[in-house]
Amino acid sequence: MIRIQQLKLPITHTEEQLLHKLAKALRVRTNEIVRYKIRRQSVDARRKSEVSFVYTIDVSVGNEKEALRRAKGKQISLARDVIYRFPQGGEHSLQHPPVVIGSGPAGLFCAYLLAEHGFCPLIIERGKPVEERTKEVENFWQKNVLNPNTNVQFGEGGAGTFSDGKLNTLVKDVKGRTQKVLDIFIRHGAPEAISYQAKPHIGTDVLKQVIRNMRSQIEAWGGSYLFDACVTDLQFTNGILQSLVCRNQITGESLNIETEVAVLAIGHSARDTFAMLENRGFQMEAKSFAVGLRVEHPQTMINEAQYGKEAASVLEAAPYKVTANLENGRGVYSFCMCPGGYVVNASSEEGCLAINGMSYSKRDGKNANSAVIVTVTPEDFPGDGALAGVRFQRDLEKKAYELGNGKVPQQLFGDYERGELSQSYGGFTSEIKGQHTFAALHELFTEDIKESFCQGMHKFAGKIEGFDREDAILSGVESRTSSPVRIVRNEAFESNRKGVYPCGEGAGYAGGIMSAAMDGMKIAEAIAQKYKGGDSLWQK
Repeated sequence: MIRIQQLKLPITHTEEQLLHKLAKALRVRTNEIVRYKIRRQSVDARRKSEVSFVYTIDVSVGNEKEALRRAKGKQISLARDVIYRFPQGGEHSLQHPPVVIGSGPAGLFCAYLLAEHGFCPLIIERGKPVEERTKEVENFWQKNVLNPNTNVQFGEGGAGTFSDGKLNTLVKDVKGRTQKVLDIFIRHGAPEAISYQAKPHIGTDVLKQVIRNMRSQIEAWGGSYLFDACVTDLQFTNGILQSLVCRNQITGESLNIETEVAVLAIGHSARDTFAMLENRGFQMEAKSFAVGLRVEHPQTMINEAQYGKEAASVLEAAPYKVTANLENGRGVYSFCMCPGGYVVNASSEEGCLAINGMSYSKRDGKNANSAVIVTVTPEDFPGDGALAGVRFQRDLEKKAYELGNGKVPQQLFGDYERGELSQSYGGFTSEIKGQHTFAALHELFTEDIKESFCQGMHKFAGKIEGFDREDAILSGVESRTSSPVRIVRNEAFESNRKGVYPCGEGAGYAGGIMSAAMDGMKIAEAIAQKYKGGDSLWQK
């Protein structure tokens, strides 16, 4: 097929107009086009009076060599795709199934590829299956009664299940993992548009069904799940993994599971597991992350700022991304932006309060929300050691809980900056899942972090008019932006304890659904390069 890049069309174009544009670019008649496939679609809104779609499209015509000869321009070439290849050839036999600890994106995709290639993995998840998990989370938002084992952070699908479901990543990919992740999502119920959108997303409603379908496929391939089970210990002989100890979260009973291979896809909120790993002698280190507040604006304001009034009435809810480097050395930036989304109470510990953002697939909520966060480094953390960042997070979350008396504390930006308690919303109201109240959020951070946040808000107003409006709604605390810990691994992706593979966001090697899924794929590949699949002894 022939690939045409930088093909620009009005946002209201028809398929007939698209075919005509393709034919013109290739200097052929429209009836000579056999088929075409959109490979990428983005929005060019640099000129608000002329907002357009920009495409990369693969086209099949009768005589491709002749068409390529006639066509001119650097935007036209022979289509070449990187095809993902799962490695084979491991020589060592496994006596027991590999165990994947955690069913978030990293664990899910690691388990999926292992199951597909005959390894029959066991997936251990401390929370509940996504169907039951959804009920637990909805109950928490309505009644403010937290289940520490099943919540927005813990349960099948991981923290990404209750998010916008964004699938874009900045990870460089030369092996086709990105497209493989998207293909797997589509195969299990995600819309095909995610394969070509410049900023693809699934939405929490669709993502839940996709996760269920992937679980069914893993089980059909011989994999198995153990829900409501938390790994409390790893046991070694001569430094080599022998077994895991799990606690049933409902009965409290312990279970010993023999295995030579365990994947630590534990997520960024598994603080008790981090502590256990530290006690077990795993090499770990504190890492930088970011903290801040989630900011809400009317989605119509964001749409018009990004697209202009005319295009805003045609296009879907507009996203944004803003960043700034401050003179004090801090970085401040938007994170996990949710067009047409909701702020959600994402707490996972009693007496602590953390929030996140979430969107449904249609992104049809009234508000846009995004975390506006400030970078923090180990120098900001009290004490030292690998878990210093965990203590820093927990202290902020305890303070947020106290400020709101267990409810999500909120404040309008103008009041936050002046240090005054808000009495009511301004020109719009909050779109939030969970009980909430006005509180003194301005007391949450150190003066340095608070000032950095305010500077960022004003700087972003230079890019998006009204970003620093007085009645922008702030909610806190946004503390789970990424893992505060890195579990060190070598070039073979193994930790300093043989047989244990740190993986994904919780281990400090990813940030977001796509990068976590891709890291899970890397671990599955590493296991397959070392061990035999399909004909292992434990399968006979």
